[in-house]
Amino acid sequence: MENLDSVLLAFAAALAVGVPAIATGWAQSRIGSAGAGALAEKPELTGTIIILLAIPETMVILGFVVAVMILVL
Repeated sequence: MENLDSVLLAFAAALAVGVPAIATGWAQSRIGSAGAGALAEKPELTGTIIILLAIPETMVILGFVVAVMILVL
């Protein structure tokens, strides 16, 4: 039974990182294409576009933190 528990914990940790990573990739693809179009017209938006690209990355970081908490606690 302990072996099954460790497998389920590993699966939960993998989901905690994998699902946000897929969602982040999808969001960044949309933001990146829209940002490229915006930068073509207004180059002064560079800082804003970089920040908008960095925001979804926090989902993966938080997913990683949750995965570590699942495996350690």
